[in-house]
Amino acid sequence: MRNPIIVALDVPDVDDAVRLARDVAPHVGAFKVGKELFVGAGPDFVRRLRGTGAAVFLDLKFHDIPNTVAKAVAAATRLDVQMLTVHAGGGSAMLRAAEAAAVETAASMGRPAPLVLGVTVLTSLDDAALAEVGVRNGTADQVELLARLAAGAGLRGLVCSPLELGRLRAILPASVQLVTPGIRTGAEKADDQKRTLSPREAMAAGATWLVVGRPIYAAEDPAGAARRILESIA
Repeated sequence: MRNPIIVALDVPDVDDAVRLARDVAPHVGAFKVGKELFVGAGPDFVRRLRGTGAAVFLDLKFHDIPNTVAKAVAAATRLDVQMLTVHAGGGSAMLRAAEAAAVETAASMGRPAPLVLGVTVLTSLDDAALAEVGVRNGTADQVELLARLAAGAGLRGLVCSPLELGRLRAILPASVQLVTPGIRTGAEKADDQKRTLSPREAMAAGATWLVVGRPIYAAEDPAGAARRILESIA
């Protein structure tokens, strides 16, 4: 079975990130580099991680005018990452530009195109939080609207919370990959994630990939935590 676990390297220190990646590598399928680590360590860290043969998910959630996003996606593709994110709320023109930049840049380098993932609604948001910024749709309806927009613009993958997996699997082509954060094992303290499921529940609901952060990197034994999560979905 392809290992669907993506470990979020959401730690501020490069040495800590390298140590975490080394320790959990036998039990995971890829590593996510987010804003904190990328701003602190830069593209060289991504190159270092790729140099180990590890798959990299660059989670910077690009959201800007189409030309700017296309250039950012092209730069990420040249780093040889396997996944990257854009906000689906950026609109269809921006999404099409992102996908085209990934495909064209990868082709020019003789590499497979990275999976450009549309971020629908952040897992920290609920109906009340959306209403604060003028979105009158409920969370589930807004996720569906943005998912349809992204798929229609040619994106091959989406990021969504576990609670929207079933609904999206019912309306999207089976080929669309769903990357799911908000994974919790039940052993963690309460945090800012509002829409969560266990690893097994998320896979059963149709997730392609599971992004696991705090349950692994904040564990006393990250490698053991990663191994137990993999065993739970095997």
